[in-house]
Amino acid sequence: MKVAGDYSLPAPPERAYALLQDPAVLAKCIPGCEGLDRVGQDDYAMRLKVGIAAISGRFDGKVRIADQKPPTSFRLIVEGSGKVGFMKGDGTIDLLPADGGSNVQFEGEVQVGGTIANVGQRLIQGSAKMIINRFFDKLAEEASAVSHA
Repeated sequence: MKVAGDYSLPAPPERAYALLQDPAVLAKCIPGCEGLDRVGQDDYAMRLKVGIAAISGRFDGKVRIADQKPPTSFRLIVEGSGKVGFMKGDGTIDLLPADGGSNVQFEGEVQVGGTIANVGQRLIQGSAKMIINRFFDKLAEEASAVSHA
């Protein structure tokens, strides 16, 4: 499944890039995130609780940041598995200056398998979009809180 979109953040690209690299900020912003711990230079262990329709479960996985070009872009590679299935994602994030803030553009591919994939592609696509929207809404709140502090 392809995912793509763009969001505005009330922080310049340098600050937005730093927020997107901060595991404490990311853990607060990722819906269902129960932990994001650094295990290497650009590698993190993640614990995530996900629910789609009547199916929910915990995923343990890894997040890796690659191809970094601060403050304009990086690649995010995510994989996780749990009793209800697995997920894999790979995408790029680009940051562009826009009206004193940043325009964050992302594009990637997500694969879901196992029981959680049986709920149907339409539900998964809708849930993915909702999770992404919640993430960027929380990230915008974090960016606003920092820039007004």
